[in-house]
Formats: sequence, structure tokens, C-alpha cells
Amino acid sequence: MRLPHSPRTVPRQATTSSPRRSVASAPVDEALLRRLAEFRYQLRRFLHFSQVASEQAGIPHQQYQLLQCVRGIPSGMEPTIANVAARMLLRHNSAVELVDRTIRQGLLVRHADELDHRRILLRVTERGEALLASLAFHHMQELQQSGPDLVRALRHVLRSNTPVTKKPTLQSRRKNRK
Repeated sequence: MRLPHSPRTVPRQATTSSPRRSVASAPVDEALLRRLAEFRYQLRRFLHFSQVASEQAGIPHQQYQLLQCVRGIPSGMEPTIANVAARMLLRHNSAVELVDRTIRQGLLVRHADELDHRRILLRVTERGEALLASLAFHHMQELQQSGPDLVRALRHVLRSNTPVTKKPTLQSRRKNRK
């Protein structure tokens, strides 16, 4: 199974080896697995809350994520479909379909870039802004409650004394046998 690179920014060079190649060479540390499992649990709790909150507000979770992505795009980056697709870790055609569905609900519009009329930008509508404001308020309330547990779980993982080393390659194993 091939794992994706970190979604910190729009596509960039990976700074570390892929997760597929970078694994612990020693037996699995049970305490580390527990810390990772707790972090995943806390993260999933928040993501589950987010999904339920958006659906209760009347939109699918991916549409809420799209609105968040368009409205919260980093400074210096334009809200194009290509940038949104990269930031949401979607294929371009999937992002187009998601944008089309969100436009049909009146939450998003396409408009021509004023500097380059060939380029299409996305903008959240007033209705979309109202929905985002409401959901952001509820998400912040949830983070104030569950955020400390999430942060604590992440800190426990990051403070781990378990070294992560590269798994020996087949070639290095052959050299060690000689």
C-alpha cells in the first residue's frame, strides 16, 4: 500500500523518506503503539464531531471542508480548483464534482480572476459564510472541550523515547551476512 506525503502544503518535495520505507527495525514498542492509538482516537473523535456537526447543519462533511479550504486558503495562494484539490488531498476531477455540488447548493461561486481572466477562482457566498461562521463556532466549542486531550495525546507521541530508524534493505542485510 502506498501512503501519501504529508499534506502540510501544496505539493512539495518530501523531506523524509516515505512511510513505506521508514519503519522501526526493532520489535514494536507496545507503549508507543498505545500512544499512537490514543492520538488516533482523539483525532477521530474530533473528526467524527465535525462530520456530525456539518451534517446536522445540512451539508455533507466534504462540502464543509471545501468551504473551509476556500475561505481559509493561505495568504499568497489563490482559491483555484487545483489548489483546493491539493489541499483537500483530492484528485482534480473529484474536486470539480465537489465544487459543482457545492455551487448547486448556493454555498460557493466561480468567478474569473481579475488579473488573468483565463483562470477561475472560487468564492464562498453569503449563505456559505453564514454556515461557516456557525460551524466554526461549534468547532471551537468542541476544541475547547476535547482539544486538551488531543494535544496531550500528540505530546505523548512526540515525547516518545522510541527511536524511529530505517528498516534494513535487502542489500544491507546481504552485506551483513558476509
